[in-house]
Amino acid sequence: VQLQASGGGLVQAGGSLRLSCAASGRTFSNYVMGWFRQAPGKEREFVAAINRGRSTYYADSVKGRFTISRDNAKNTVYLQMNSLKPEDTAVYYCAADPRVIVSNYYSDRRYDYWGQGTLVTVSS
Repeated sequence: VQLQASGGGLVQAGGSLRLSCAASGRTFSNYVMGWFRQAPGKEREFVAAINRGRSTYYADSVKGRFTISRDNAKNTVYLQMNSLKPEDTAVYYCAADPRVIVSNYYSDRRYDYWGQGTLVTVSS
């Protein structure tokens, strides 16, 4: 599967952005989809995941502010980001894998397929 992330940009603190990740392939609905981010000088970290049954999982740092969703008809996963903070500034990556289990949703090493990343910059 190939992934194409989009929707990043520059936004003021408190603002919102919606990221999209379009996937190729006919089996999109079988994949667990995740969002990760990497800030300058930091390791890549988990943001959110959604599984085949549409159960969602979030990092504590974004819980209540970000929402992950998927549209299987459009082969697309979304990350709605509200109440953005300067510390949310990072390159955001979408990831996919058909086999990752729930206990590993938070680990970037468990996802085989990655998008190219989209930059989100939150100004104070």
